[in-house]
This record gives sequence, structure tokens and C-alpha cells, in this order.
Amino acid sequence: MPETDFLRTLGVSGATGVIRVWSQSATAIELCLFDETDADWVTESIPLVRDSHDVWSGRSPKLVPGTRYSLRVTGPNGPNDAFDPSMHLIDPYARGLARTPSGGWRSYVQDDSFDWEGVRKPGTARDHTVIYEAHAKGLTKLNPEIPEALRGTYAGIGHPSTIAYLLGLGVTAVELLPVHQFISEERLITQGQRNYWGYNTLNFFTPHAAYASRDAQFGGTGAVLREFKTMVKNLHAAGLEVILDVVYNHTAEEGTTGPTSSLRGIDNANYYRQMADGDYIDVTGCGNTVNFSRPAAQRLVLDSLRYWANDLQIDGFRFDLAPALGRNDSAIFDPANPLLTTIITDPRLQGVKMIAEPWDVGMGGWQVGNFPTGWAEWNDGYRDRMRDFWLTDIATERARGTASQGIGGMARRLAGSGHVFSHERGPLASVNFITAHDGFTVADLTAYNQKHNLGNGESNSDGTDNNHSYNFGVEGPTVDPAILATRRRTMRNLLGTLLLSAGIPMITAGDEFGRSQRGNNNPYCHDSDLNWLSWQRESWQSELQAVTVKLLTLRRENPALRPVRFGHNSGRTPSATQMDWYNAEGQFMSIENWDSPSSRTLQYLAASTPEFEAFNRTLLIVHARERNTTVTLPRHPGVTAYLLLWDSADDNAATTEFAPGSEHAVSATSMQLFRAVGHAVAPPVTILQPGTPPETTPEVPPAT
Repeated sequence: MPETDFLRTLGVSGATGVIRVWSQSATAIELCLFDETDADWVTESIPLVRDSHDVWSGRSPKLVPGTRYSLRVTGPNGPNDAFDPSMHLIDPYARGLARTPSGGWRSYVQDDSFDWEGVRKPGTARDHTVIYEAHAKGLTKLNPEIPEALRGTYAGIGHPSTIAYLLGLGVTAVELLPVHQFISEERLITQGQRNYWGYNTLNFFTPHAAYASRDAQFGGTGAVLREFKTMVKNLHAAGLEVILDVVYNHTAEEGTTGPTSSLRGIDNANYYRQMADGDYIDVTGCGNTVNFSRPAAQRLVLDSLRYWANDLQIDGFRFDLAPALGRNDSAIFDPANPLLTTIITDPRLQGVKMIAEPWDVGMGGWQVGNFPTGWAEWNDGYRDRMRDFWLTDIATERARGTASQGIGGMARRLAGSGHVFSHERGPLASVNFITAHDGFTVADLTAYNQKHNLGNGESNSDGTDNNHSYNFGVEGPTVDPAILATRRRTMRNLLGTLLLSAGIPMITAGDEFGRSQRGNNNPYCHDSDLNWLSWQRESWQSELQAVTVKLLTLRRENPALRPVRFGHNSGRTPSATQMDWYNAEGQFMSIENWDSPSSRTLQYLAASTPEFEAFNRTLLIVHARERNTTVTLPRHPGVTAYLLLWDSADDNAATTEFAPGSEHAVSATSMQLFRAVGHAVAPPVTILQPGTPPETTPEVPPAT
């Protein structure tokens, strides 16, 4: 039998009563079965037999759903080994985990029976995808429309109230922070805290049991898994995709003195990156790094992804610290690493969305734009530039009389970050975000200049100091009406920029209504209302939520805002966007317009090049100075009028039609979106440089 056939059947098969475990370094492996009522009482020990592929296997008729088991592994005592045959270890491929009264863990044979009732994955096109990043507990913990027993659970996410909220908002996918079974770090436990976010994985195949309802947790074999699958099925039935934030780069075994629970005790030398003396090579900042230059670690991840994507019907994955998965034998990042390429090309993972967090803390760890075709990536350059444009540049202009940068850098990212992602990969390689789970919320970006993390117990030393935020004159809450008005307009500008940019937008749960974490930019250890979404809205929060809904509607209705491909310098590219850039006077942008900090007004005319949807053209005006201005709406072939759709300075702006060439008032630091009325005209030859004569138009702004 080929090696891959053995490896596809690692773990336990309840149908055949066979277990298979991989270890190259072990000299003996023993399967331990436990009493039905006492998870510390071994009732039977079965020695496993090694084959030529270093797969150890054994058989027992007692390996049926519900049976708890562990592995005891013997091996050499070298500097890279950590064998202890007295320890009960978790099967890396275990589909179920349970705690013991003494605090240990036992694998158990899972009951994976489930009726999907014909519900299939939505298969949302990437250009229509809008991601909503949320915590599995925090999303619903305070929702009064959900029965109390289901709040903060998988069942709560799949509840009709949650689904109605997500559909009403207009997002297409829920991205859940880690739901693989995880534990808190020993340091946090010593401090009396806990890991709320979940980036400390214990096992790559088991749903985190604490996110299930109490009935499921005590409902017998398969109950937690069934609740998870029901959540997925309900979301899919409503047309919503499920993306999981997965942490394969390190495990909960921490550093060399951390708790041994699975991989370390089974084959430390092969599963973790180490120096010759046994010290770990840590490119994650979490104590260990899984060694993905080794085939066994690669197969472990691929099998985990296949399980979640097929057996549990997950639509996509966001990979935490993804460069760690692409480092070679010398710990150098290699975009052609077999794991990175196989994740995209594996037939069993086709159609699954793969998103990289394209940085880790090792040498050469920042790899934005360098992942293989087929991957999407979190775009931190987008995040930082858009924050600067609406926040720190405004602060600089107040302090010095002029901003530090012009509008060119913002415009390039608005247009899909073509200077970062290759032409082949296109704008949908960029997952655009203003905020994420780590960092300030969008409301806190406008209210705090510094982080306020004392509650984390680390003397305010944790979390980034590079927030790109601006408090507009007062640190934290204020009752000053002028400051409040400016902050709220800035939130609308940030959300508007995100949702009107080319690429895949990601909204952090709560940003749609201005949720605050009271200035904490790293609340990973707070399982409290600091992180839980409030379902009580002040009037301004309801208004901001309505703006978010409107922006998502406009994005959905205007394909010019969501191109699939980058346009070429000449000719016509299907499902791209023909881009024309005008200054405040309605003339083509000059180099000075792009680069000058005093020229922070832009008119961006975007026309779709239809392939599957009707022709569409929009005009976006961006004005980022704290004074009102007047623009001359551009004259453009085929455009007969501009219909105002949204104004960030006026939530109640009337839908009004304006003529090309007419003067139009624009409020301080604001955005306006129009639909350009008229007919399609074949695009002229386009060039990449600014300052072009009237017969040609620049495709994208210059690099800045």
C-alpha cells in the first residue's frame, strides 16, 4: 500500500477498530483503553506494531464510539527527544477529547454520524465575499433574543436571531476565531487569567467543547460535534459561509519546559523545529514552532484541513502566522514550500478559501504579497495606510499645518494594492481590513492615541504601540459634541473606505456599530463584556450600523467596486475595472496631485468590464482635509449624470443628480459615492503614469 494510503487513515477508525499513529523516533507505542466510568483507570494496554513507513498500528474491538484512549510512547533519550512512557498522550488525529477528573486529557472515538439534509456549501464568489470576523462565544453571549442556555455557543451562532442579524448586515461569511480545542497558557493560569481568543491549540481535529451548549457538553459521544455541524448547516442554509481561523504554526505544548500532551511526547525531533542541543527554534513567539519542512507535519495539517472542509463542510481557513507553514529545513520562508502549494492544489480542498496572515516573528517573517497564486492574504499595508490617511495625517495637519503624505498611497490601496499583489493574483488576493481581533476597534482608533492594557496584567507592555490612531483632542471618552461628531464621521470614512475598496473586505464584529474595548488593543485574556458584543445600541450606534448596511448594499449593487482582475495597460480585461483618476478641478491627476500633502482630494471614476454582470460605473470622491471644498465633477465619455448614493458627512443625504462639469460641494474629511449614469464607451488605451493628456487616462496611481 502506498505511504499516502497509510497516512490518510491515521487516527482511529471506529468502523474497523484500528488505530494508526506515526512516529519515526519512537521505539515502542502502547494504546491504553480506559474504563467507561473512570478516565484514569486503564483497563487494557495494546502494543502497536511499526511498519516500513513508521506508522504504528493496532486493533481492538473496543475501539468503538465513546471509548476513551491514550498513547504511551517509548524512545531514546537524546537532546531532541522528550519520550516518557509513563505519560498518557493525545492522539494527534483524535476526533474527540475529554477531560479527566485529575485534569488530564483523553482521546475518544468519535461518533460522526450526521444528516446534512441536502444542505450544501454556498460557494460565494470571492468578489462578492464580505468577511465578518467574530469570536464564537463573544458574538452571541449577550444577545437577549437567544435562549440563555444557547448564548455564547455554536448553537447560538446557528440560531435564527444571529442568522437574521448577519443577513441584515449584508456580510457573506463568518470568520470564527480559533475553534480547535485549545487550552490556556501556563503563564495565564498562574496569573489567574485565561486565553479567551484561543490561539493555543491542543488538537487540530476537535471542536472546542466549551463553545458548545451545556446540553451538548454532557450529551454523550458526538453531541458537541453535532452541535457544531448544525451551526454550519444552519448558516449554509441561509447562504452564509463559515471560515475558521486556524493555528497550525505552534501548539499548546509551549517551550521545552511547557506541558507535554501530544506531539512532543510522540516525536519531538520530527514535529518541532529545534537546535542540535534541543532548544526550540521559535518563529511564532509562542514557545515552539511546528516543523513544516517535515512530511509528517505537512500531512497532519493537510489531513486536518480535509477533515474540516469535507466532514464538517467548512468553507475557508485563515492561517495564523502563515509564513511558519512555508519555512524550509533552514527555517527560511519558501513560497514554493510543498505544504503551501498542496493546500491550494489538493483536489479535496478545491473551492475552499485559503487566507494567510502573511507574517510571523522569525527572520524574513513579513511576506505580504509573496504567497502562491490561489492564496488570499491579510493586507497590513492597506490597514496602516488607510488609518494614517484618516487619522494620523489629520493629526499631523493639525499640528504642522500640512499632512505628512499625499493621496497616492491611499488610492493605490483603494484600487486593489496592485503594487503588492501580482497581476496574476489580482485584487482579490488582498483581504482588506481596518481592524482585526488584535488591535484597536474602529471606535477606539478615533478615541485613543495610546493603548490602555493594564488590565492584561503585563504592566501595559503587551500589544502594539504602533496603532496609527488619533483621539482628536481627548484621550478616551468625551462629551464634547464637536469631537464626538468628528470621531463618528471618521468611523464612517474608515468603514466607507474599507467597503468601497477593491479586494475582499473584512469587518471586525462590532465595528459596524462602534464597539469599544476601552482602549485595550490586546484583550486576548478577557472573557468578559470587554470582548462580548453588546446588543444594546445608542442612537449613534444604530445610525452607524445603518451606514454599514447601506455601504454593503452599495458594494453588492455596483460591480465596478469589486473587480476580479487587474486591468492591463491596453485592451479590455473581463471582470476588471477601468480606472480614471481626476483631481478636484475635474482634470486628470498630475504628479503634484498624487504626491502633495496639500492635495488630498481625489475623484475616482471606476467602470466595470462586464463578464457576468451588467455594466456599471461609479464615482468616488475622497476629500481628506478639515475644511470644506468644491469639486468640479469630471466630464467623461459616456457619462451624462452623477447620481449621489452616499455621503459620509450626511447620513440623510438625498439621492440627487448632478451634471458632469458642474461644481459640487464636499464637506471636510468626507467621502461621497455616485453612480455614473450614461452608457458604456470602449475604454481608451491606458497607461500607468500620472499627468497624462486628455486622450488617455491613468489606470492606477503611481507608487508612493
